[in-house]
Amino acid sequence: MLFIAFALTCAASHAADFPSHPVRIVVPSTPGGALDILSRMLAQKLPERWGHPLVVDNRSGAGGIIGSEIVAKSDPDGHTLLVVALGYAANPFLYDKLPYRTPQDFAAITVLASQPNVLVVHPSVAATNLRELIALAKAKAGGLAYGTSGIGTSGHLAMELFKRMAAVDMISVPYKGAGASNAAVVAGQVQVLSTALGAAMPFVKGGRLRAIAVLGAKRTPVAPEIPTAVESGLKDYIVDGWFAALAPAKTPPRVVEQLQKEFAAVYKQPDIAARLFDGGFDAGTMTPKETSAFIDAEMKKWGKLIREAGIKGE
Repeated sequence: MLFIAFALTCAASHAADFPSHPVRIVVPSTPGGALDILSRMLAQKLPERWGHPLVVDNRSGAGGIIGSEIVAKSDPDGHTLLVVALGYAANPFLYDKLPYRTPQDFAAITVLASQPNVLVVHPSVAATNLRELIALAKAKAGGLAYGTSGIGTSGHLAMELFKRMAAVDMISVPYKGAGASNAAVVAGQVQVLSTALGAAMPFVKGGRLRAIAVLGAKRTPVAPEIPTAVESGLKDYIVDGWFAALAPAKTPPRVVEQLQKEFAAVYKQPDIAARLFDGGFDAGTMTPKETSAFIDAEMKKWGKLIREAGIKGE
């Protein structure tokens, strides 16, 4: 009993002293994407509150598995964190074996932000709305190609869901990262892309891409002129990209709760809130418990699609 009491006292003491040294946030993707942007906003502001640096460590590769493994096997003291997107929830169904357990090896902190995907086409595509795109895809069965930033990413799964819901056949062309897939559709190497709203809008505004539909539940204030897929006739076609923060399992709950509050405070700061809005992000407000339940629901949703479509990771 004395040992247990001592251990609990030590854990509480460590949590109270958090952070006691620099914090590392592992981004399992290339620089410049949404996860990287959101992490660097935290890295800009949190050292002012903590008195310790927050280092952004990009560890891309293997669909996010490399970075996730690093954090899963790190000390559970809150000083090594992970940011993930939809692919984290998809990977357990894409791969027969992972070097960690999802979600058991992680402690959910919060959903940092969400951002609806947007369906875009190259201007040469003879479709200006969703109905026309579906009709064109049916007329050219297997003749349209769509780009993705990798198997199991939100853009890939959004297009696989589109194919099933619209009963169309299209060719998937994977690229290494969102930047490469966005560049491919802008160059006309592929005709269609589902990508994060913030990544697509500069090209849409510049006339280099045409927006077909926003995949959120409602129109976005960033681009209210773009209709949703639901109002365009494809009922229940909703794909919101989400970006969550995790810690290794067994991280003290007090530290996890502190991190959630600290992250929320940063995203409420006026300059950061303005940058989030301009990028098409909605700041998250979920507690650790709510985040855990949300990710469980996402795993069920996308796991079902992956199994039914027979999608496998490479």
